Amino acid sequence: MERPSELSPLALRRKRIWRVIRYVVGIALGGVALWAVSSRRGELAGASAELSHLDAGWLSVATAVEALSLVAFARMEQRLLRCGGTRAGVGRFTAISFAAGAIASSLPAGPVVASAFGFRQFRRLGASDALAGWALLATLTFSALGLALLATAGVVVAERQGSAFDLIGVIAAILVVAIAAVAAIVYQRRAFVRLVHWGLKVSQRLTGFPRQTGDNVVSSIAQSLSEVRLSLRDVLDVLGWSVANWALDCACLVFAYLAVGASVPWRGLLLAYGAGQLAANLPITPGGLGVVEGSLVIALVAYGGGQVSTVAAVLLYRIVSFWGYLPVGWLVWAGLTWRNRRADQLAVSVAEASGLRAVPVRAVDPSSELPA
Repeated sequence: MERPSELSPLALRRKRIWRVIRYVVGIALGGVALWAVSSRRGELAGASAELSHLDAGWLSVATAVEALSLVAFARMEQRLLRCGGTRAGVGRFTAISFAAGAIASSLPAGPVVASAFGFRQFRRLGASDALAGWALLATLTFSALGLALLATAGVVVAERQGSAFDLIGVIAAILVVAIAAVAAIVYQRRAFVRLVHWGLKVSQRLTGFPRQTGDNVVSSIAQSLSEVRLSLRDVLDVLGWSVANWALDCACLVFAYLAVGASVPWRGLLLAYGAGQLAANLPITPGGLGVVEGSLVIALVAYGGGQVSTVAAVLLYRIVSFWGYLPVGWLVWAGLTWRNRRADQLAVSVAEASGLRAVPVRAVDPSSELPA
């Protein structure tokens, strides 16, 4: 891969400008969201009191369903790669999901680094470059469609009670785009290959990377993706796991309400959750920090949640699904790194003992997936 120092001056300038814009916008939006929460100091003081006497039983349930949410996400990835002939246990995919989620929520440009990590892990499982890249893109599109469906269900429930406000058009548009994206990824893989070809040409023109593209790369991608077999049952199964992933995460919020001893604002729960997560999934702040807390509190209070109890429940939900999740994810990443290094060392030892040339492992060393 071409190093940043080898990029053209124009490409370097664009990269720096985008980085500045991204962080300025992220800080601004995160600041607005945090201000929306912190401006209610009375509610925050009350929330700390609510959090001081939690129901341990409901807190345990909230933690369990959040873990199951990640298992559902892993099952989605597992099914997509299985359609391309790559098989591995759900435990391995769950570990990859934990580690990739921690990377995405912790580092600058975390989603990009996490995607690179996931790509290399899929390659270790035996997937080709094209299949690994397609599986990552398909996972993102199916995940977006699952969230859009959940938000749409929230619109239907809230609209019946006259409380959907002006979110119908926005969520409907997101649903249509998500359906079109999934259809393109699943049924129009030739169009995906053409899109990759176009992207390579643009990348070459702007950055000079990759140095060699052309028909060889495109034909290799087309050959790999031609081996993917996705039936209607597979599509529905993947979509079901996607919806389960988001529904279980929303259930974590429900049990957070119960853990603080508050009533759940069922009337607008799904809509508020869906709208908040749609905003939080914009790649602006790591893990949606500030955006999730602010948007969920504002929306849930607007739909009838108590101010103090909602702040407490949202903070507890974020402790379980974000702050408590990060150290676990990084520990899993460390375990995967250690395991992969041991496997690489064993492969080198076997190759040397057999008098064969050892295969270089630097390209798939997980430690290379993170900035130094």
